[in-house]
Amino acid sequence: HVQLVESGGGSVQAGGSLRLSCTGSGLIFSGHAMGWFRQVSGNEREFVVAITRIGGGVYYADFAKDRFTISGDISNNTVYLQMNNLNPADTAGYYCAAARDKMLEVNVAGYDYWGQGTQVTVSS
Repeated sequence: HVQLVESGGGSVQAGGSLRLSCTGSGLIFSGHAMGWFRQVSGNEREFVVAITRIGGGVYYADFAKDRFTISGDISNNTVYLQMNNLNPADTAGYYCAAARDKMLEVNVAGYDYWGQGTQVTVSS
């Protein structure tokens, strides 16, 4: 049984930072492409960043470049999303996902497993 559990969300003021974590069980991160997405209620889920299953390649959405950083700890089966200089437009539920047998994936439909999400709220 595969399970992804996100944590680290919360409320911050504009300009603040948060570090999200995604810990997996029932799968080996090194065998999956991992990604972070976000979603505002009523909108489609939006790609944030993905990391290759080997861990060497990363792809960021334009809004995430220079502010967000993805990293992984294979030994703990955990992926992190460091978010800096947050602004109110970053307010959303953030979800991590794993794509089986993929090197890198940026599309929602390409992911096989999803976490339950963690809420990030940025106030001005």
